[in-house]
Amino acid sequence: MSMKSTTTKSPARRPATTPAQRAANAARTQEFVRGVVAEMRRVTWPTREEWIAATALTIALVVGVGVFTYACDLLFGWIFSWLTGGTR
Repeated sequence: MSMKSTTTKSPARRPATTPAQRAANAARTQEFVRGVVAEMRRVTWPTREEWIAATALTIALVVGVGVFTYACDLLFGWIFSWLTGGTR
């Protein structure tokens, strides 16, 4: 009776990077970070009043959607209970 050997392959390894490749990667990373910082300086940030108004609107909409969902659940529960003759 012969059994197959169960050898596992080691995960593929990336080839080692050369110092020139590491320097090029570092330069690209630095350029990316500089671009991000420059873009963040151009952003028009909301004022405190705008921030508060947007937050209040978001909370009101979340509560409104929750109440609407609850009302729909009650309505459909009542309809299906009436159709099937069951009690809820």
